Amino acid sequence: MTIQPGNLFADVADVSAANIGEETFSEILARPGLKIERIISQGQTSPPGFWYDQAWNEWVIVLKRRATLQFEDELAARSLGVGDYVFIPARKRHRVEWTEPQQPTVWLAVHFE
Repeated sequence: MTIQPGNLFADVADVSAANIGEETFSEILARPGLKIERIISQGQTSPPGFWYDQAWNEWVIVLKRRATLQFEDELAARSLGVGDYVFIPARKRHRVEWTEPQQPTVWLAVHFE
């Protein structure tokens, strides 16, 4: 296995500008049963009525800016800022309610079985 260094913030502004209106997913590491990715959001939300219902577990942390997640079985949305993380078990229905519209929000997501 080769050492592969990187920087999660190196090209955030460029990626965000090139993909206005879309979230950007960058795979950092993938192995059987495991995927780590960087997500860049700027004003994106889940479509009305849409809920993620993933077959895998997810641990996600906000590294830059802010976002709000809503879980189907919770009344109040969860606001996340820099350093805030949440574990989302497989099949836990959730959605992105808000991401900062003026600046890119940077997430790190770990998906695993």
